[in-house]
Amino acid sequence: MNDSVKRLVLGTMIVCTAVGLQAALPTFWQVSSEAEFLQGEVENLAIDSYGRLTLGPAVSTVYESSAPFLWTLVSAPDGSSYVGSGNEGQVYRVDASGRGSVFFDTEELEVHAIALAPGGGIYAATSPDGKIYRVNAAGSGTVFFDPPDRYVWSLAVDSTGNVYAGTGDKGTIYKIGADGQGAAFYQTKATHVMSLAFDREGRLLAGTESPGRVFQIDASGKPFVLLDSPYNEIRTLRVDTKGNIYAAAVNGRGGASAPTPMAPEPAPQPIASVSTEVTSITIVADTSAVAAATTPQAPPRATQSQGSGAVYRILPDGASDLVWQLRDDTPFDLAFETDGSVLVATGNNGKIYRLSGDPMQPTLVARALVQQVTTLLADRTGQMLFATSNPGKLLRLSAARATTGTYTSDVRDAQAVATWGAVKWQGTVPTGTRVDISTRSGNTRTPDETWSNWSSAYSDAAGSPIVSPRARYLQWRAVLTATRDQAPILTSVTAAYLPRNSRPRVASITIHPPGTVFQRPFPTGDPEIAGFEGDTPDRRAASQNQGTPGSAPALGRRAYQRGLLTIVWRAEDENRDDLSYDVLYRREGETAWKPLKRSLTDAILVWDTTSVPNGRYVVQIAVSDMPSNAPGSALTASSESTTFDIDNVPPVITVTGVRRQDAGTLVTFDVRDADSAVQKTEYSLDGDRWHAIYPMDGIADSRREAFELRLEGDAAARAVIIRATDALNNVTSARGEAPPVAAPR
Repeated sequence: MNDSVKRLVLGTMIVCTAVGLQAALPTFWQVSSEAEFLQGEVENLAIDSYGRLTLGPAVSTVYESSAPFLWTLVSAPDGSSYVGSGNEGQVYRVDASGRGSVFFDTEELEVHAIALAPGGGIYAATSPDGKIYRVNAAGSGTVFFDPPDRYVWSLAVDSTGNVYAGTGDKGTIYKIGADGQGAAFYQTKATHVMSLAFDREGRLLAGTESPGRVFQIDASGKPFVLLDSPYNEIRTLRVDTKGNIYAAAVNGRGGASAPTPMAPEPAPQPIASVSTEVTSITIVADTSAVAAATTPQAPPRATQSQGSGAVYRILPDGASDLVWQLRDDTPFDLAFETDGSVLVATGNNGKIYRLSGDPMQPTLVARALVQQVTTLLADRTGQMLFATSNPGKLLRLSAARATTGTYTSDVRDAQAVATWGAVKWQGTVPTGTRVDISTRSGNTRTPDETWSNWSSAYSDAAGSPIVSPRARYLQWRAVLTATRDQAPILTSVTAAYLPRNSRPRVASITIHPPGTVFQRPFPTGDPEIAGFEGDTPDRRAASQNQGTPGSAPALGRRAYQRGLLTIVWRAEDENRDDLSYDVLYRREGETAWKPLKRSLTDAILVWDTTSVPNGRYVVQIAVSDMPSNAPGSALTASSESTTFDIDNVPPVITVTGVRRQDAGTLVTFDVRDADSAVQKTEYSLDGDRWHAIYPMDGIADSRREAFELRLEGDAAARAVIIRATDALNNVTSARGEAPPVAAPR
């Protein structure tokens, strides 16, 4: 045998040994749809509704603040930006080059709204103990308006310099003149006024919480509801150049908790809680109770699979439609691109989506390493700025396509240490572009320093063996690289693995009462007995039911067939292998198991017990996953039932005496059974209806019971029939006649 043949044989033996420890059928982990790709992490990549992974706009950091939350963002004429934050209630100013500093420090915890002031400077609205500050260009500010409301959520300034403020928790909109004098403009009867804007005719638009409505209010304060949504809150209102109004709606209770690093699920709108030492916002006032006490509540409206939020579009003629319904993400803000596409900022995974086309379809265009993207703003260069929370950053979304991007998949749990197979992928890779796939593995759910390093890029898209070490968890990474004119597209990635074979087990065994059988649920022709092969004791044909492996098949109508015993069991296998069963039995006191039936695929068997002597028995169910595994890797397990009686012989009735007693007749008799207790005894006169008779000791619990039957009057002259039934439903009968008297010698 030459060296090459020796190496081939040795390699084959090693592979066979390794596979011998595994399940025979591989599992394929495929990522190919939008929902599947969205489970992973993207950097400079986009995921469209067709499940295509492409290069998207590059994300760059403009400014990193010390605040955990950045709530609002406006752009000044000089190219700088003002950002409202929490938990310190500060306003940051970031210039066009990215240099930033604290511009104004309020006395409250949160700055939820900022608006540019006529003549320079800004208005800043705070919560709680809501106030509106007027801050000049030098950063010096004073209280401009101090309403009685706790929260000031939104600001809007009209063409004449009037300031409108949306507040909570009584849902009041204030109109404030340039001199700081203001009054209630409209009472919405909602809990909070979360957003304000102007339509193209200059009418005020207001989005409210509890209920989630969009109001249009004319100059006189006359309101008109444009949208009465099934959602709890209208968080954002934006108006495009065509006059269409876009509204971001969310579910959640009024007065929600602000997003925190330890609580990644913010409720709709952050409200700060007040404490003497604020280090993070953990929970806030729940104003729903206040609203219920002060505001008429509309009857609840049925919602059907609303998800976490939605984007609505209200046309200039007043018609509205649902543009997009979000399943898992929560919309925070909206912005428009030059081509009319709509960007949607979301949490809790820091995603930005683009809605485009007709009908509009979502595309994931960016994912920042933050929990929430809270606000969007187009700058003078056509690029999109966005502010985030957890942590608080100011980032920029480039208008140009990134030249390289990275996708990191979700972690795949093989449930046990697995042998990895091949990884393959599909897509479009123009000349000069690249798609590099690599993998890593480990035995902790979250990748850490104990995981293997990323492998080198695999070379064959049609199937490359995964070189990462055997482990329970697997992850893959794709790096897409473009040229100036061309970009690759990745449409699917598939990784194969063989999980370690797990031993099946018998979870339960049920022994039905003797004689209990079940017809097949959908019989054809004569009713059949489920789980029984062969002839019944009364020679009726029956056949085996085809059930589901691992569990008892569906059973039809219950019936009785003397001599048959129905055994049903339930088996489990973590690998979901097909299973086969052997049924064995032994008599109590014996040690050797005798086969009853082998290689069953249904978890049910009907036993003709007339083929064995009476006695106490135990059955054993042995389960094997051989149908789904190679002979060397198949595993077995077994379980025993509780003991049960087999008794197919009826009891014996012995009449011990019939004698006259007073005006009647006394019949005495014994009932004996060799294997089970006497359960029921009855008598009948001349074949008439049956009457129960009880043992002399008052309880039928023994294999031998003594009885006395007293017949009075005419009954004494009638023929007596006695019937006895044992605990396993064997029945016998006898006439109540005196035993013959021996002839005298």
